[in-house]
Amino acid sequence: DEQIAELFDKLKTRYGVLHGLVHSVAFAPTEELKGEFVNTSREGFRIAHDISVYSLIAVSRGAAPLMTEGGGIVTLTYYGAEKVVPKYNVMGVAKAALEATVRYLANDLGPKGIRVNAISAGPIKTLAARGISQLGEMLKAHAERAPLKRNVDPAEVGNAAVFLLSEGGSAITGETLYVDCGYNIMGF
Repeated sequence: DEQIAELFDKLKTRYGVLHGLVHSVAFAPTEELKGEFVNTSREGFRIAHDISVYSLIAVSRGAAPLMTEGGGIVTLTYYGAEKVVPKYNVMGVAKAALEATVRYLANDLGPKGIRVNAISAGPIKTLAARGISQLGEMLKAHAERAPLKRNVDPAEVGNAAVFLLSEGGSAITGETLYVDCGYNIMGF
């Protein structure tokens, strides 16, 4: 909390006004991403939700006073928020909470002209994703089933964030935008 307050104090001093914020923080202890979800520990659950969900609330609270001209907040989520993804476990539940948090923040901050949205990207080979067992199989299955027959590129996720933070996204809030090559529309 002290680091967040310090960050926004520095931003206020240096820039005065903030127009956009990207929240891309998520974490669960490695042992919580193995085995069965039913074996999730209380501490693992707490850590995953504190870091992956509460942090969005905390940084939004810090950013809002600097968004005097309105603005946008974007966070990153994943399909495991709404469908079971084996071995994603507590992170799926945390991402579901994150998506609900987006809606509640959108309602609270909307009167101030601040939009809050999420991007649900398909699987991407990132440092964090390497902690998910069977990532290679997940990437292969995703590319085979997605209508575009490929995996999403990180630059495409970045482009979507730029759109949501720009005037182009000025009437969009409380939404989850899928940037997953169409994977989420498929039934099987």
